[in-house]
Amino acid sequence: MPEHTPTATDRRGLVAHYITELARLAQAHAPQAAVEVLSIPYEDEDAHIIVWLPEGACDRALDALRETLTTRSTEILLEAGILILAGVYETSQQPKSHATS
Repeated sequence: MPEHTPTATDRRGLVAHYITELARLAQAHAPQAAVEVLSIPYEDEDAHIIVWLPEGACDRALDALRETLTTRSTEILLEAGILILAGVYETSQQPKSHATS
């Protein structure tokens, strides 16, 4: 048995740490990206982030960033048991209610 059983506070801290890590990873690959953290995760998710790339981003850039974030998200799940899903989209795909003026 582990010497220290994580508390809810510990878990929230880990989730925040990994959200920050994934956001920085996204911005390292695409400095112009905007990262949004969904405030209400669904089902077993600990968090869900959405990365918005500028309109006109090439499919290759979208796919590469998706793969990078998915790979790291999977590693986080296996290492820490934290499920953070990440989606990568062009800003033109933003719902009208989310679009920035």
